[in-house]
Amino acid sequence: MAKKVTAPAIRAMKGSGQQVVSLTAYDYTSGLLADQSGVEIVLVGDSLGTVIQGQTSTVPVTLSEVVYHVRAARRGVERALFVADMPFGSYGSSVSQAVDSAVQLVRNGAEAVKLEGTYTEEVKAIVRTGVPVMGHIGMTPQSIHAIGGHRVQGRGDAASRLIDQAKALEDAGVFSIVLELTTSETSERVTKAVGVPTIGIGAGPHCDGQIQVFHDLLGLYPVQFKHSKRYANGRTVFLRALRRYANDVREGKFPEKEQSF
Repeated sequence: MAKKVTAPAIRAMKGSGQQVVSLTAYDYTSGLLADQSGVEIVLVGDSLGTVIQGQTSTVPVTLSEVVYHVRAARRGVERALFVADMPFGSYGSSVSQAVDSAVQLVRNGAEAVKLEGTYTEEVKAIVRTGVPVMGHIGMTPQSIHAIGGHRVQGRGDAASRLIDQAKALEDAGVFSIVLELTTSETSERVTKAVGVPTIGIGAGPHCDGQIQVFHDLLGLYPVQFKHSKRYANGRTVFLRALRRYANDVREGKFPEKEQSF
């Protein structure tokens, strides 16, 4: 079995020339597939709100729902670092709330947590408990109502602000930082400014790694986003198979002797 990936190992990849490859997962099957693909990080993302629940954003996702998916996906992940998203409303009220939420996720199988924004005091407190933290800046989906939609970040004067945010998170103790929907130029500047790996999603090629949503890569989600690439046309393959099944049942071709006892 390949060596287990840890948060310190991810941090040490900064400057190594090796990209950090990350992928989301939400249940045993997707966790198993993601882990066996050889990625370094598997994230139970609050993106489960859109790709699993059919919500229009990640905002409705609750901590208990993330816990459920962490417990399911955990069983499929052995080698990769297993990270869980802290959803909207699980860390913004107080430092103690943030610590309690992180502890709950770890008790249910997470090996690290990710939270959005520059909650530096919360990050410090969580790290003090022994839980590694991944930061997340740029387009932060949990703040979609404040931002006004999925808007590219880091243009103009905003670049300096993102650099400051990244440095603050590094000082607070994160082992890596996700940059989402950020201009390539700004992502490159942020990546050069910090000593922890940056992991991009819609942030160009200059980050230290990339993260993508499982359903987007496999073509399972009905919408194709600019920041993602379909490596398979899963919807077409699955629909074709399911329609064949339905037709076989209607025509008396399934089950046959081989499927009978």
